[in-house]
Amino acid sequence: MRALVCTLVVAVALTGCANAAAAPRRWHEGRLFLATGNTSGTFYQLGGGYADLVSTYLPGYEVRAEPSGASGDNVDRLASGDMELALCSGDTAADAAEGRGPYAGKPQPIRALARLYRNTMNVVVRTDAKIRKVADLRGRRVSTGTLNSSTDLLAGRMLEAAGLNPDTDIQRLRTSLPDTVNGMRAGSVDALFFTGGLPTPGITDLLDSAPGKFALLPAGDVVEPLAAKYGSVYSKATISKDVYHTEADVEAIVLPTLLLVPADMPDDLAYNLTKVLFEHQAELAKVHPEGANFDRASGAQTQPVPLHPGARRYYQGR
Repeated sequence: MRALVCTLVVAVALTGCANAAAAPRRWHEGRLFLATGNTSGTFYQLGGGYADLVSTYLPGYEVRAEPSGASGDNVDRLASGDMELALCSGDTAADAAEGRGPYAGKPQPIRALARLYRNTMNVVVRTDAKIRKVADLRGRRVSTGTLNSSTDLLAGRMLEAAGLNPDTDIQRLRTSLPDTVNGMRAGSVDALFFTGGLPTPGITDLLDSAPGKFALLPAGDVVEPLAAKYGSVYSKATISKDVYHTEADVEAIVLPTLLLVPADMPDDLAYNLTKVLFEHQAELAKVHPEGANFDRASGAQTQPVPLHPGARRYYQGR
């Protein structure tokens, strides 16, 4: 009897070891965190939708979308290991990958899964401030977004392109979109910059809350000096009057959005995360309209940010 018991114990133990060996090990125990942005911005809405898709369709993994200070904060948290995925504007991602700007001499270990929709720089002003172009912001109280966000980076570059020093020629405020919107309503902020998908919920709420009190500021006049200095990451596009129910179309600056991961993410996981993104894109589009504004054909165009090998394998159909 004692021998039989010992035999059974050994058999159970061996079976357990075999099952443990057969079960695939989940990266980070299957718990992934996605860095997004302000809670009233597109990154947060779209990121939450993508997190739900991965949690639903990728067995063994659960993704949680986290609010953040947006692009610059997202890169820092991704590189430090605090986050496993991040949404990021193309200019910040390019600086991080190539070791420019805030990352001078220190390229960050990031890779891209996909190029997503175009981010649009929304510039909103109080109509009673009589601001007609970016150069008219001299001396005004201007929110350029949270510190080190893509909004903050691009706003500073746009002001310089208009001939202004962003740190001395305006009263520069670095506040989140919700706080900035409250400041615009209270009259303590004259103008705001915010990069996001269209429509950006916080901008919609501001414009709808007081028709005629706020307006989108055309910014197409600064695109040439921007492109001349920083390259094709910046281009000009139109915000249709239908987006925010404005009186006319408005010219704006646009740049790509990238979905980033750490360079050390396993290839199979990167492949499957990319696969979920495109195979369930129709569901993502129901979360926010920008979820429909990218495709597999352009998804691999993440230069100068290197494409993750696992994502590349997905695009190549292997």
